[in-house]
Amino acid sequence: MKIIHAANEWPPGDRKVCLAIGFFDGVHLGHQQIIRQTVADAHQHGARALVITFDRHPNTVVAPHRVPPLIYSLPQKLRVIGSLGVDTLLQIHFDELFSRQTGEAFVRGLARDLGKIQSLCVGADFVFGHRRSGNVALLKQLGGELGFTVHGLAAVSLDGRTVSSTRIREAIRSGSLDAASQMLGRPYAISGRVIAGDHVGQQLGFPTANLEVPGLMLPPNGVYAGLARVQEKSWRVALNIGFRPTVVSAAPQLRVEAHLLDFQGDLYGQELEVEIGNRLRDEKKFTSATELSGQIERDIAMIRNGGQP
Repeated sequence: MKIIHAANEWPPGDRKVCLAIGFFDGVHLGHQQIIRQTVADAHQHGARALVITFDRHPNTVVAPHRVPPLIYSLPQKLRVIGSLGVDTLLQIHFDELFSRQTGEAFVRGLARDLGKIQSLCVGADFVFGHRRSGNVALLKQLGGELGFTVHGLAAVSLDGRTVSSTRIREAIRSGSLDAASQMLGRPYAISGRVIAGDHVGQQLGFPTANLEVPGLMLPPNGVYAGLARVQEKSWRVALNIGFRPTVVSAAPQLRVEAHLLDFQGDLYGQELEVEIGNRLRDEKKFTSATELSGQIERDIAMIRNGGQP
């Protein structure tokens, strides 16, 4: 999947384009329906499938006091969208200037820069543009004028309830990770860039990769079994989420630390994605480094035993 950052980067030509538009946090079952409809339209009409999304949640600019924690990091979201058969993704930088654009001006600008739009697919309750001035009704009005079809797809339901990013966040917050995975349509995972830590794990004999996860929705603190892929190989993981109460610190900070079992190598600066499995235990304060080290050994033994005691 090719990534562009402005509609005028779209290659000129007479090939039609089918669009999907949304923020797509989590790329859950409802989002997948929208994107797959777009890909199907493109195949049917000999067009290109283009997904349009944003580099940050719109509330970061328009309502900074109401920015939700994200299910996926941006690289993680782009990887999943790319796996759905999309040709190109337009990643728009959402800033104050862009936020002042009306919904109609946004769509007319796309039509101008992209050429022939064949179809446009969004969720039925999709709203966009300055002061939420755009919706499916406006899209259908502009589609009639500019010659494109509009799909306003109804939400997907699971267990009698609508699948939504909000509902998935609630499941993650409560530790219902199986429910989150069902709504996502894939195992729940967190992803972040590996940054330098204070090497406490290495001193204990269990080096960890410290994930940079600002703004992400995280499950309850504790120790989890997990699975990571590095260089096309899977590694079992002991994942700790919490404030490390055994480590003396003047200002404890939330940490996400992944120990990859039997792994040797340098992960600094890489984006590491970890599927989160069974929760092994609560975070706990130990009386000494030796006691902590012994517990980590037991955690790892449980993971080797399939996450079972």
